Amino acid sequence: MANNLAKQTYEEKLMVRGKKPIDFVSHRKVFFGISLAIILIGIICNFIFGTTLDIQFTGGSMVKYSYTGDIDETALKSLIQEKTPDDVVTFSSSRDLVNGLNKITVQFSGNDTITTDLQKDITNSIKEKFPDNNIALEESNSVDATMGFSFLLKCLSAVALASVLMVLYVTLRFKKIGGLSAGMFGVVALLHDIAIIYFFYVIFRMPIDSSFIAVALMILGYSLNDTVVVYDRVREERKRLGVKADVADVFNLATTKVIRRTIITSITTIAAVLTVYIVAYVYNLDSVKAFALPMIIGLVSGCYSSICIAGPLWVMWQKRKKNKKSK
Repeated sequence: MANNLAKQTYEEKLMVRGKKPIDFVSHRKVFFGISLAIILIGIICNFIFGTTLDIQFTGGSMVKYSYTGDIDETALKSLIQEKTPDDVVTFSSSRDLVNGLNKITVQFSGNDTITTDLQKDITNSIKEKFPDNNIALEESNSVDATMGFSFLLKCLSAVALASVLMVLYVTLRFKKIGGLSAGMFGVVALLHDIAIIYFFYVIFRMPIDSSFIAVALMILGYSLNDTVVVYDRVREERKRLGVKADVADVFNLATTKVIRRTIITSITTIAAVLTVYIVAYVYNLDSVKAFALPMIIGLVSGCYSSICIAGPLWVMWQKRKKNKKSK
């Protein structure tokens, strides 16, 4: 067996099931262009719509009402705004498919918590304005602005610490293929995924809350796993082809051999999260929907960035180093 492998030509070693590997590196400009286009659209939307932070980060109050039938949401929002000095920063409606009730969630800015008397005053005014809609107060929450800012810093610190640990892990594990550069470009892929998730929140006007941080941390781990699988295969193929093998050939071959596994794993995971989202949609579980939908986008982005962003960037860097040494 060893003699047969030794007799194989370089071109034969590059074959996968008798076919040439997929040339990911040659299409890197297309991959980079797709990502840059999405990010550019996100930046434009960010300038137009701005970023909506949940009261968990900014401080404020949130009140949720349920009602039956149809209601003039513009008139309802105006009525609520007249009753409080704080600005209504978000006003969203949804429908519970189980009991048929409509729900409206109102978020107020401000450092002062909404008092019980003010809640009663607003609720009574709404009932008087819309007597046929069976208005009922379902939930009320308040968060101090100082606590919200502290929570935001802790969340960002968690993301930063996770990124640093990931760089160290990849650097130590893949020394033979340029561990530090592999780790850095792995983090570039992670930042790409977080940017995609962030702009998804911006484009669809979803408030940035703790679910965003949870999704970001989950995708950090998932994307890193995909990247490690690719790097591990690159290390094996480089050993098999020899250190003089073209780094682009090594990457294309390694990625072609693992792409089926990566895609199947991603599809399976996305199917599971999609099932969770469907159940949450049917039973109107807003917090679960706010986690599951961005998670699906993040899973797709994580699979894409590991193969189409981190890998080609690593190849470009390795070629640059080789050319610099030859000069």
